[in-house]
Amino acid sequence: MYPADYRYTKDHEWIKLQGDIGTIGITDYAQQELGDVVFVELPKVKAKISAGKSLGSVESVKAVSEIYSPVSGEVTETNPLLIDAPEKINTDPHNTAWLIKLKLADPKEVAALMDATAYQAYIAEQAKEHSA
Repeated sequence: MYPADYRYTKDHEWIKLQGDIGTIGITDYAQQELGDVVFVELPKVKAKISAGKSLGSVESVKAVSEIYSPVSGEVTETNPLLIDAPEKINTDPHNTAWLIKLKLADPKEVAALMDATAYQAYIAEQAKEHSA
């Protein structure tokens, strides 16, 4: 369910690396928690983003949630599909509904993120805490 070649954060964002470009989105777990997404706010191309800082927000029928960048870098592209169809995040969060692409400032930052196995263990633990 969670692509093995992605890395994940505890805030439920993912990044897929292709050379020094990282594609960033939110996880399936995050979109389920949000509910129906109705609006996405993304940074401008060329914006500089720092790891752990907000890169934008996702608004659902429940709430507005900040999205945090897993790495530092400069935005090279935002997903035009989400302007007219933000609900794609609910149906395809790991593929067509990516949020931004950025040129990494330090590719080593990715090593600190969880792999798919660790992320799935993390969300299983979160689910246990919520049900306790």
